[in-house]
Amino acid sequence: MQTLIELIKSGKATIVDVRTPVEFMGGHVANSKNIPLNEIPERIEELKKMNHLILCCASGGRSGQAARYLQQNGITCENGGSWMDVNAYC
Repeated sequence: MQTLIELIKSGKATIVDVRTPVEFMGGHVANSKNIPLNEIPERIEELKKMNHLILCCASGGRSGQAARYLQQNGITCENGGSWMDVNAYC
């Protein structure tokens, strides 16, 4: 099984940034998708179609909340923590 870093480096992961659109515009991982934390429940069907979900935010708190919610709904995902940490592995 691939580690989180290997998955990110492989380019096969879908990186979802759960920060607000304003935060996202201030900087983000290239090719990441912006789905704010408050929109996660209403966009769950969209998220189910994504492969190798890695969630990120400013510090890892909101992405952790999103990861727990998605996992409780049967979606395999990882909390990547800070978007800057995830970006460093790309």
